Amino acid sequence: MSQNNGSTALAILAGIALGAAAGILFAPDKGSKTREKIKGGIDEAKNKAKGKFDEAKSKFQGKYSGTRQNVEGTYEDLLSSLSHRAEDAITFLENKLAELKSQNTKFQK
Repeated sequence: MSQNNGSTALAILAGIALGAAAGILFAPDKGSKTREKIKGGIDEAKNKAKGKFDEAKSKFQGKYSGTRQNVEGTYEDLLSSLSHRAEDAITFLENKLAELKSQNTKFQK
């Protein structure tokens, strides 16, 4: 979730909570019932926010886990590729060394 979407969702939740609180405060009820309603509304909003947070957290962890596996796979592929290239370079150098030894034997008597 991008930061802009998170801010928008937070603003909407805050607006809903404030609207519910204002509605409860202006309702013709006893103070104790009003406080219970406010507490219930706060608890409900808190639970919804926690649920959204947990959902976003699990999505992030899922993406991070997949990214980590991709990075590890890419790293292993890179090491394998480098190993093959090193082997090719060693083979090339061994062939050149053999050629130089052959040419050098021509100069020796």
